[in-house]
Amino acid sequence: MTGQRFGLDDLSEGEREKLRLRLEHLLEVETGFSSGSQYWARTGEPRIAYDPATTTLTERRRAKAGELGSLDKEEARQLGWSGVGERTLGRMAAAYRELGPAGLIDGRRVGVPRGRRSVSPEVEEAIRAVHEQCLRRSRMSMASRERLVHQYVREVFPDRGVRVPHRTTLARVWREWYGPGGARQRYVRSAAAVPAPAGGLVVASRPGQVVVLDSTPLPVKVLDDVFGTPITVHLTIALDACTHSIVAFRLTPVAESSIEVAMLLRDVLSPLPMRPGWGEDMAWPYPGAPSALVAELAGGPVAGLPFFIPEAITVDHGAAFKNHHLVEVARTLGVDVLPARAMRPTDKAACERAFAAIQSLLLELVPGWRGIDVADRGADPEADAAWTVAEMEHLLASWIVAVWQNRRLDQHAPAWDPSGRHSPNTLFAAAAARDGISLEIPLPELYYELLLVHFVKVDPRRGVKVGGLWYGARCPELERCRVAPAPRGGRHAGKWAVRRDPRDCRQVFIELDGTWHALAWNALPEGEQVPAFGDARVSELLREAARAGLRPRTDAELLPVLLDLLAAVTPVEAWPGRPEARKKAAARARELARARASLTDRPAEQPPAVPVHRAGPGKEVADAIMADRARRRRAAAGGTPPVAARALGDDVRSRPLYPTARPRSDQAGRRGPGGTGRGPTGGEGTT
Repeated sequence: MTGQRFGLDDLSEGEREKLRLRLEHLLEVETGFSSGSQYWARTGEPRIAYDPATTTLTERRRAKAGELGSLDKEEARQLGWSGVGERTLGRMAAAYRELGPAGLIDGRRVGVPRGRRSVSPEVEEAIRAVHEQCLRRSRMSMASRERLVHQYVREVFPDRGVRVPHRTTLARVWREWYGPGGARQRYVRSAAAVPAPAGGLVVASRPGQVVVLDSTPLPVKVLDDVFGTPITVHLTIALDACTHSIVAFRLTPVAESSIEVAMLLRDVLSPLPMRPGWGEDMAWPYPGAPSALVAELAGGPVAGLPFFIPEAITVDHGAAFKNHHLVEVARTLGVDVLPARAMRPTDKAACERAFAAIQSLLLELVPGWRGIDVADRGADPEADAAWTVAEMEHLLASWIVAVWQNRRLDQHAPAWDPSGRHSPNTLFAAAAARDGISLEIPLPELYYELLLVHFVKVDPRRGVKVGGLWYGARCPELERCRVAPAPRGGRHAGKWAVRRDPRDCRQVFIELDGTWHALAWNALPEGEQVPAFGDARVSELLREAARAGLRPRTDAELLPVLLDLLAAVTPVEAWPGRPEARKKAAARARELARARASLTDRPAEQPPAVPVHRAGPGKEVADAIMADRARRRRAAAGGTPPVAARALGDDVRSRPLYPTARPRSDQAGRRGPGGTGRGPTGGEGTT
């Protein structure tokens, strides 16, 4: 409270009672009445020593000083009257005339603590040095910190006779200076290493100035769209810091990657089309841009959700946000990346609060809710799951447009109208009326520019190699690229830029003369269908090929391995009671969901990829495997029917296991009537 006067609100109940007694004594000195007026005089007032008709002010002050001096020392100390004389009463009267009752507050009791006498400058230096060591070392107890303080004082100040306070005093001082210290050691260390922002807080004053991106596992179990297995999906949102509008979101069946973040940024730039079942109340409502004009530019009716070109994005240090691909995407879109400080969720407080609001307002009401803690979880959330990934995505989109964008913001009112009633839609409408709305809608070809880029050379026979696979061997568009290098210099001199969507590795894309062309995987059979697969499946394919001893010189060698891996899409009923089958089915469902998302993001003029049906790919893969195995058996037999090998137990069964033993001739003589032998009890027999 440096630089500010103390007020009545700073006092506790006990201090207020003491202030009332001080005021009564002072008013009795000044007026002769403890209430300050003769009209509210108490019984026996005015007293003889304080009667204003017979005494002067100086005499009354002298009498009050004598009265207070006769009090017990402990009582005077508790009431704050110890050492009060005539001059003190004069100063109190002047402070009362200037500040009222607040001028009588005893600053010794409510002021800033002046430190401790037992903590000398040497001890203070030792405490701060030990604190620096505690940040570097592992977590330790207060007793160990006390011993380190003793060690520092003994070695640094050996001749000064410094006295170290008791452990309880050190613990109290440590708590006052550095807090209770209940955080984990790694968090305390990282928090101390991060400096405070030099430029201060970023205040967003217009839509799109700062867009916050963050991701979290959805606390609701949903069913995959292929096998109906309960899975966990991840929710990634883009929140406008000015209007608190959720301008885009994505549901991914696996942990989000840079390609999902890139497509999320593309959604921020693009208007949200109206969906089946949405009424007129969810259509484009913002003034300044007629809905007919926006629909004409977007190619169809547009929902009531803002879209704009962001100026800057704030992300954390997750793997999906901290990579070269996202930096290249931000450079393509002309967006600045403002990374949040490590271990500082308050830098994205609005986004974290939005996640909590989505959870409390919507997700807790959905079947399959998992709770925020294992101890609070239901009996079987997986059995309660009833929404598929597509249905959950549609539910979130409908809730954001209909509820979130129209919900009143109690704690996020704008500075220009803090007491008004505002929602994300009204804030965006006000900003649009002030600054206008940019109706720059990105072209469909932006999808290709946001994909991962690989700089490769074109092989005359195989085409291009991207991610361990070869593409474009039968593509006529690559003919001129086979004979001439790319007109590019510098680091990637002579190489062609090829774009790849890691969610669907069946094809890659190349731009030639302003037109994008799809290059199919060389191992795709002509006229046949192969299910979609992503990066994870390609990596598993290459590992299986290496484990099998194959040398993948051609893609035809990898096709049998891929077919064996994709055999997991056969009906689940063929694998009853096997938990690993559920795991493979869930992974396969996530892979197909990402492939469908890739097809959705792809422009309409691009030839659509072959759709994957639930029953078709399993039968085709099983038939291909059986045909390949039959062909290999015929090739190994050479046309001659194979002869069955003898079983391992044939030799044993052909002869008796226990052969008959012949009796010895001498044994017969011993057991005759005239011979001797052993009796039944094992002793010697007699004739």
